[in-house]
Amino acid sequence: MATIIDGKQVAASIKGEVARETARIKEERGETVGLAVVLVGADPASQVYVRLKKKDCEEVGITSFGYDLPATTPMEELLALIDRLNADPAVNGILVQLPLPKGMDEDLVLDRIAVEKDVDGFHPANVGLLSQKKATLAACTPAGCIELLDRYHVPIEGAHAVVVGRSNIVGKPLAMMLINRSATVTVAHSRTRDLASVTRQADILLAAVGKAKMITADMVKPGAVVIDVGTTKVGDKLCGDVDFDAVKEVASAITPVPGGVGPMTRAMLLANTLTAYKAQRGLPR
Repeated sequence: MATIIDGKQVAASIKGEVARETARIKEERGETVGLAVVLVGADPASQVYVRLKKKDCEEVGITSFGYDLPATTPMEELLALIDRLNADPAVNGILVQLPLPKGMDEDLVLDRIAVEKDVDGFHPANVGLLSQKKATLAACTPAGCIELLDRYHVPIEGAHAVVVGRSNIVGKPLAMMLINRSATVTVAHSRTRDLASVTRQADILLAAVGKAKMITADMVKPGAVVIDVGTTKVGDKLCGDVDFDAVKEVASAITPVPGGVGPMTRAMLLANTLTAYKAQRGLPR
């Protein structure tokens, strides 16, 4: 039976670390760390995410600046807001909640965020810095995966890691982070021939596709560590990319859905905001 990797517990530890650091900064420097969260439109899922992010900020002593804009907001107005936030020293991180309403250019919006305030790690410059092993800010979900491996003492160096999925948000940056940690990395996807033969080679298998239970027990090498990034709504339940009940009998460690990678994404956003503050102030990280 596999060890269950508890993302809620690890996320709580990270939040505690961030809270202690923001309290120290307030006491020693008289400053607060600030995160601006911009929501355009009334997408119900996005509203929930934004509400949770604001609550997280309150819990760890980060000041959150909320901007709720109607779906009819002109691009020029949204870009002007980002420019103002870029120039505001009280704002250390800027997050524009995706997806944006139809017709809005997401790339243009994300590219407008100052590189040093890009706490989502999506700016092309930060993606490039990650590939050179120089990134200060990296995408939250992949960073959360790495953090889970580290906190559960899973050796990354020299391991064969297979990432199933190649999205800009998870698959690609995750592969780069693993390469930066000296893993041997294979990136597989929907076009991979004989996917099962590839996944069975993995010491660390990371699934980030968004297709419920696509990774079955016969696709996992006995003793592998399995990180499930996928979330798909099946009825009224959230389901991961991995057939959890079957795979936990084969793997040595596995993340559940929910309660695995999900809480880590929000925790890493807080950690990134603190990191951005320190970098902007020239403080050691």
